[in-house]
Amino acid sequence: MAAPASAVTIRRAAEILGEDEELLWDMATDMQPEHGCLWIYDIDDQQIVAFTHEGMEYLREMLLEYTRNRSSPRP
Repeated sequence: MAAPASAVTIRRAAEILGEDEELLWDMATDMQPEHGCLWIYDIDDQQIVAFTHEGMEYLREMLLEYTRNRSSPRP
């Protein structure tokens, strides 16, 4: 499999998905590089999370599960 050629920042992912960036940060903590989640390191110890195409698909799946769990009645 070829290495990803591009990725979107977590801020852009939130915009694309119409979701809250903080929610995506929570979800990203459980993601690994094989899920399409990358850490981008900048100067002055700045860091940001970015997602490949596969990472965006993984987030969509996680969001569906999150929505299902939120809307299910609690016992």
